[in-house]
Amino acid sequence: MNTKQDAFVKYAEGFLPQEEMLELKRQQTSLTIGIPKEDFNNENRVALVPEAVCLLVANGHKVIIENEAGIASHFENSEYAEAGAIIVSSHEEVFRADIILKVAPLNSSEICLLKSRQTIISALNIANRNKEYFKELSAKRITALAFEYIKDKTKTYPVTRSISEIAGNTAVLLAADYLCDYKYGKGIMLGGVSGITPTEVIIIGAGTVGEYATRAAIGLGAYVKVFDNSIYKLRRLQNNINERIFTSIIQPKVLLKSLKTAHVVIGAMHSNNGRTPCIVSEEMVKQMKQGSVIIDVSIDQGGCFETSEVTSHCNPVFVKHGVTHYCVPNISSKVPQTASYALSNCFAPIILNISEAGGIESMLKSDFGVRQGVYIFNGTITNKYISETYQLPFQDIELLMLALR
Repeated sequence: MNTKQDAFVKYAEGFLPQEEMLELKRQQTSLTIGIPKEDFNNENRVALVPEAVCLLVANGHKVIIENEAGIASHFENSEYAEAGAIIVSSHEEVFRADIILKVAPLNSSEICLLKSRQTIISALNIANRNKEYFKELSAKRITALAFEYIKDKTKTYPVTRSISEIAGNTAVLLAADYLCDYKYGKGIMLGGVSGITPTEVIIIGAGTVGEYATRAAIGLGAYVKVFDNSIYKLRRLQNNINERIFTSIIQPKVLLKSLKTAHVVIGAMHSNNGRTPCIVSEEMVKQMKQGSVIIDVSIDQGGCFETSEVTSHCNPVFVKHGVTHYCVPNISSKVPQTASYALSNCFAPIILNISEAGGIESMLKSDFGVRQGVYIFNGTITNKYISETYQLPFQDIELLMLALR
């Protein structure tokens, strides 16, 4: 074969079908997940229900759960054992796991149990934290995710939305209970019957909590007014409930006029990062009806009433200026089994994705939504609000992810 023929053959070979170079599937990682018993502020929810534990165990993971961790949500130890979980008797044993799943934020004694390179997924409740809290967590060189900041592919907050749906419905039911109470209310039924003027319910915030509170209040027959600073949210709420109701931008004079005649006021504002704005001043609360009820669902982010003070399920209400205030941060814990299922439906897929990606770092690199929940990465503060509020060193999570590639 001459030189020209050789050249032609080599040229032609370049166009022949070649073997496809497929990306090798990442090795799935087996994880150990720890579920401690909640002991903060009457927290009755549990991070994983038995069905979710069964799913994780079937995928090769180990789930360690503290004795009676699910009892407040009406899940027995036997249910978890049958699902494949390992029941242990102490916090210390649970905190040896790779990933710690909690509902309430970690307390100081739990932070002491952490070891380097662990992953913590829990609530943050940023308004109730302080500088020392974040310094202690950073010193442990762990990765911490706040589930209220985690996003999904639609750029919404799946965990927050699920809990907000529950909180919105529950807030109205609680208001109805206190409004008719002899001590805290005026013996008034929330809603209305033929021939009697319906009760007035004001909802501040047209997000998910506001929408579901509106649905519940309308269902009981109440006259509902919704206030929000976003015309888009107000329009969306009306479209979602398919009913024309009173809506207004938050104008102090208009709001005050409505507060004077309201029987129930529900604070349902949400901040994507940091504290919720204080919408209702103490002076405005003083002008409300005696025996009216405030339900501050926003209290876990500081609250949107100046008179709000954090309460608990053991002592949920107080009266100020003749107005009953309900300010429990974990309001969905009032219905713990329903709330536990909602949380579990969000957490189990995240754990499976971490495993399939080959670990938390690989998963965070590829999942923008979950990455938004990270406020500490390997000991480094990655939440700008925390950094600016407490003057702590900050690194952008996106830059840290780029450095890992």
